[in-house]
Amino acid sequence: MAQALRPNTAGSLFATDDKRHPLQDALLAVTLVLGLTAFITSFFHSLHLLSSWTGLAGIVVGAYGQWVSETTRERFGLILGLGAAGVGFFIGMAHGGLFGGVL
Repeated sequence: MAQALRPNTAGSLFATDDKRHPLQDALLAVTLVLGLTAFITSFFHSLHLLSSWTGLAGIVVGAYGQWVSETTRERFGLILGLGAAGVGFFIGMAHGGLFGGVL
């Protein structure tokens, strides 16, 4: 009866330790939204301000989320959001940067 000793983690989406993590879940959601926004807007040259600022914010929020995360599932989602935010940030920087080429 080895299956009786295994913990059931299939029912939980983010927390594998059967505890609530509201801060970490919020940071994960914000990082994913910012990363997705930065990644999608980086395809449009005229939206470089939006992609670079949302990418920078996604990198900062995702880094803090990595620092306080407690489960592997949280870290996995944060890495996806950080990667998308990083790509959006760097492409936005290549298209004109944070200040539109003024500085």
